Amino acid sequence: MAVPPSSPSDDEPLPTEQVAPRSGVMMMCAAACLVVAASLMSGQNTSADASRPPSAPQPVASVVQPTATAAPAGQPMDKHLPRSRPVRLRIPKIWVDAPFTGLSIGPTGQLQPPPGNDTNLVGWHTKGASPGEPGTAIIAGHVDTKTSAAVFANLGELTKGDVFYVLRADGRTATFRVDSVETFRKNDFPSDRVYDDTPQAQVRLITCAGNYDRSVMDYTDNLVVFAHLVRASPA
Repeated sequence: MAVPPSSPSDDEPLPTEQVAPRSGVMMMCAAACLVVAASLMSGQNTSADASRPPSAPQPVASVVQPTATAAPAGQPMDKHLPRSRPVRLRIPKIWVDAPFTGLSIGPTGQLQPPPGNDTNLVGWHTKGASPGEPGTAIIAGHVDTKTSAAVFANLGELTKGDVFYVLRADGRTATFRVDSVETFRKNDFPSDRVYDDTPQAQVRLITCAGNYDRSVMDYTDNLVVFAHLVRASPA
């Protein structure tokens, strides 16, 4: 289902702290892989993906560990955070320290990708759950661009148990633990599993993977990191 991604548009302002309907994520399901799976992840097309590691990654500053009590290993937290837009993603293991931009679904039913001219930028689907809020938060980034590797170039190096952090506009830091890292063919993408909302606060990190198919100007696969909230610092 490789579909040529739409051209990136200017960043839209992120929403204020109001609850957005879950229908945004369901639209992504209805669009099958057209959403992040296809349009978000087109490698050499500047509209596309987020799984290409920076060619010369710089270590990120150490992340202050949140003070709240963590849930038992492998179990989602019982408590969640209120809605708040994410402002920064930090994944120490793969040297990611990147700001967020808002992503919306375009007129073709595809999720608009992050701008292709910024290799250190991740996008959040603003009509879905915010990271830390109950539901499935979708975060996407490019694996590379026409000129260089991009923010999610090393995303495939994450493994079960690794942690990453989302800094939010309300001053809280949400800590997520990786449950699995999986690769799917774009023509057999499990949209329901990836995009459906959950009772717990979960996150999906998504980028392109596999081989680059020049005939369709897209990668053959998508890489998805499944993770859940384990800790949240106080505001």
